[in-house]
Amino acid sequence: MPELAEVEFFRRVWEPAEGLKVICASANLEKRIFRKVKSKSFPKCLVGTHLRNSFRKGKQLCFVFDESHWLGLHMGMTGKLRYSHDTKEEFKYNYLTVFLENDHRLIFQDPRLFGKVLYEHSKEVPTWWAEMPLELTDASYKFTQMNNFLEKRSRSPIKSVLLMQEGFPGIGNWMADEILWRSRIAPFVKVSNIALSKRKDLYHATKEVCMDALEVIADGWKRPPDTWLFNHRWSDGGNCPKTKKPLIREKINGRTACWSPAWQTYH
Repeated sequence: MPELAEVEFFRRVWEPAEGLKVICASANLEKRIFRKVKSKSFPKCLVGTHLRNSFRKGKQLCFVFDESHWLGLHMGMTGKLRYSHDTKEEFKYNYLTVFLENDHRLIFQDPRLFGKVLYEHSKEVPTWWAEMPLELTDASYKFTQMNNFLEKRSRSPIKSVLLMQEGFPGIGNWMADEILWRSRIAPFVKVSNIALSKRKDLYHATKEVCMDALEVIADGWKRPPDTWLFNHRWSDGGNCPKTKKPLIREKINGRTACWSPAWQTYH
């Protein structure tokens, strides 16, 4: 599933279209990704507007047309955004297409239909956007906020808590593993057993991994360096970049975790 940096990459795919006018729009509305769209005029209501702004919070995208048309997109597991300049170019699973001036097209694809489209026509920020939690990269996101969230989930394994979007928006499986590896905490350790000093390590690692992911993956989907856990975690037989000893892959609350027993502690 796309995580914070991958979703930011897709935001930047549509960003060059800002300022262009919508001349037509089509959507396959019977698909379940549109189940939250209540407006009967969607997507035709976008015709005549201009794409003004694009934003990301966690794994959610928001595109604003003429300051009052709010289009929200959640990528799900297989969602992708395309920006095409070729009218002859064909795309599969393009369930939402916004046709722009000069033969440009904005396309939302979702082969497995696990994504979600939201829409609201309002001068005010929609609730589904305004109520999203604070970005982890925001300067106002402090250790106390993270620690308060952890305290309320003291009996849960730390890996499971990192995947809770209400506390760690944008974090998915690989980022959670990377954060725990950098902070040297085993994924199955319960929150209550993590010392305050380790929680501070976790906080700094969370900030660091988010910023590194945005710098590398969001900027052209470049390959992360081999000094990250990222390149070694995907299949059995990988070795820890720090210790060169074998990594372990195991299920924790239904999600696969990859970690290094020689590097990550049990408390």
